[in-house]
Amino acid sequence: MNERASRRWGFLPLLRWGTFGRSWRAAPLVMSGLTLFLALLAFSWLGPWVYPQSPYTIHPHRLFLAPSLQHPLGTDDLGRSFLARMMYGGRPSLGVAIVGSILALLIGLGYGMASGLSPVWLDRVFMRILDAILALPTLILMIFFAAIVPLSPLSLILLLGLLSWPGLARIVRNEVLAYKERDYVLAARQYGAGTGYLARTHLLRSMFPIVIVNATFTVADLILTLAGLSFLGLGIQPPQPSWGGLLGNGSNLAITGSWWLILFPGLAILLAILSMNLVGQGLLNRLEGR
Repeated sequence: MNERASRRWGFLPLLRWGTFGRSWRAAPLVMSGLTLFLALLAFSWLGPWVYPQSPYTIHPHRLFLAPSLQHPLGTDDLGRSFLARMMYGGRPSLGVAIVGSILALLIGLGYGMASGLSPVWLDRVFMRILDAILALPTLILMIFFAAIVPLSPLSLILLLGLLSWPGLARIVRNEVLAYKERDYVLAARQYGAGTGYLARTHLLRSMFPIVIVNATFTVADLILTLAGLSFLGLGIQPPQPSWGGLLGNGSNLAITGSWWLILFPGLAILLAILSMNLVGQGLLNRLEGR
C-alpha cells in the first residue's frame, strides 16, 4: 500500500502483516483488541481439533466435576465436558453477532446514503421514519420477536441485523451531508459524475473509517444482546450451546456451588465485548488524532 493510499484509508496499514510490530506500537488498543478477538475465534473454531470432546455426550458418573487436568473447565449437571461446550458455544455467540452486524452495516449504510443524497423533502421523510424507529424499545422488540419467531441462527441474524441499523444510518446520513458539499465532490458533479458514482467513490471512501469504527461497536453490542437473549432462553436453543445459554444454565445451578459454570461463560462474553470495544476505541482515537 503506497503512502497516498495510507493517508486516505488512515488505519488500514495496521492490518498489514509486514508492519505488525510498528502497528502494535502505534495503536496498542487496536492490536490488543484484534489479538484477543482472534484468540476467541481460534478457541471456538480450532479448539475442537485440539480437544476433540463431544459437547453433547452425557456422563452420569461425572456430574459437577470441578476443573482438573482431565476436565480443564469441569463438567456440567449432565456430566458433559464444559470446555467442549464453551468451544462450541463460542461459534454461534460470535458468528451470529458478526454476521448480524454486517447485515446492520449494509442496511444502515444504504439507508443513510439514500437519505443524505436525496432532495431535502425526501430526506426529511427518511429522517422522520428513522426517528420513529429509533423511538421504539429495541430490546423489548427483540424479546417480542424472539418469542414468536422460530429460533435458529439464521432467524437471530435477521432479528439482530434488522433491529440494529438505525443508529448507524443516522451517522452515515450526517456524514453524507457533510461530505457532499466538499470541493472535490462538487467538482466531480460539475464534470458529470452521477449520484451512484459519487456514492461509490468519494463518499464511501471518505466515510469508510468512521463506518468501520461503528461496526466494531455494533459487534460488541450484538454479542451482549445475543448473550442476554440466550440467558433468558430466547436466543440459541439447546442442545446447541452458547455462552449466554451456558451462563443462564449456570446461574440456575449456582446453588450447587459449581462456580465454573458461571465464571467461564461470563468471562468469555466479557472478553469478546472488551476486545471489540478496544478495537473501536483505538480506531476512534486514531481518527481523532488525524
